[in-house]
Amino acid sequence: MHSQSTSTGRRDFLKWSSFSLAAFTTPGLMAEELIRTPSMTEGPFYPDRMPLDTDNDLLVINDSITPAVGEITHLTGKVLDSKGNPLRNAFVEIWQVDSKASYIHTRGANKDGRDSNFQGYGRFLTDSRGQYYFRTIKPVPYRAGRGFRTPHIHVAVSQNGKRILTTQLLVKGHAMNAEDGVYRQIRDPEQKKTILVDFKPLPDSKLGELAANFDIILGKTAEENPDGTIKGGIGKSEIGNRQRPPRNGAGGRPPRS
Repeated sequence: MHSQSTSTGRRDFLKWSSFSLAAFTTPGLMAEELIRTPSMTEGPFYPDRMPLDTDNDLLVINDSITPAVGEITHLTGKVLDSKGNPLRNAFVEIWQVDSKASYIHTRGANKDGRDSNFQGYGRFLTDSRGQYYFRTIKPVPYRAGRGFRTPHIHVAVSQNGKRILTTQLLVKGHAMNAEDGVYRQIRDPEQKKTILVDFKPLPDSKLGELAANFDIILGKTAEENPDGTIKGGIGKSEIGNRQRPPRNGAGGRPPRS
């Protein structure tokens, strides 16, 4: 894990959204229909109180100089329809546990506490090619009830002010995937493959950074305003404040991966 801060300035960092990590983006798309990304549970820990900073850099909160702890990951991808057409100006949201296995949700803390420097949630507006970019950490397992959840990142896409897809991405090859109850609910083996993501070492990175690419394939086409923007904004949480989620377990160490 790394706690060093890079020399890149906070605001200059946002220029990374031009996708300089092109080597990890999707190769040419085929003409046939793409396999749609399966819908998965939102879970109980979508933020009930949004952090003060909600941008696409989850490692640094506002203008802090202290970064979050974890394996730095550059997460890229595209939002496409089943024909490979990009969905532009759509909101992509992600949320996940920090290196201590805690969510930022008020009831999502592990017994070891939280990494106060981890934003825990971010959002990004896709560009004309449907691309998005986040800087975050490689996810870790966490206790869920009497068991553990395999490492994952929650992802949601909104258009027209409505949530149109809620899903998760998992670490490809992780030993806990096969026994994960949420992952096992996906029946189609081809759809299962679409949410398994490689976390590859970033060439020449002195901090041991990783790059991960997760393309999101939808079954719907965006409805646009005349100026090319998507109607509405971010859709509401599936849970909202109607339910009181359980506490995020009692902590403890997960099995080795």
